[in-house]
Amino acid sequence: MAADQGMLRDAMARVPAGVALVTAHDRGGVPHGFTASSFVSVSMEPPLALVCLARTANSFPVFDSCGEFAVSVLREDHTDLAMRFARKSADKFAGGEFVRTARGATVLDGAVAVVECTVHERYPAGDHIILLGEVQSVHVEEKGVPAVYVDRRFAALCSAAGACPSATGRGVPAHAG
Repeated sequence: MAADQGMLRDAMARVPAGVALVTAHDRGGVPHGFTASSFVSVSMEPPLALVCLARTANSFPVFDSCGEFAVSVLREDHTDLAMRFARKSADKFAGGEFVRTARGATVLDGAVAVVECTVHERYPAGDHIILLGEVQSVHVEEKGVPAVYVDRRFAALCSAAGACPSATGRGVPAHAG
């Protein structure tokens, strides 16, 4: 007997996850993207990473046929962008926060990290597709606290001492806000 979908969703909501924007261009060069909490390093040799995308996503046809994609790991102050890219809206890239890399990818300016991949393989996985990418380029910012999503909300990263780091590096009490 299969697991109850509601219970599975509730259980998976308890797993903290980083938040990223995944972008690719269609054949006409127009950027498309989605919010992902399923960005995972798979292998160091060769360098592989994966993202998962629902087959019902508006951008699914682009990612089902693209040759390259980029992942912009979001900072804690990028929650509005995460929500914008999670919706089925027309122009997710309005606002000018995006830049083109030397490889031609559209990425978020000021992301905690940017990982550019060529598509290594695609795997069907139920109502999703697993996009496995071979990492071609990586950029890591020196400052910034990554966004975290848990219990269906954004949360702060906190130390065992009860202080949550902020983008400025100063601790914020864990019970604040």
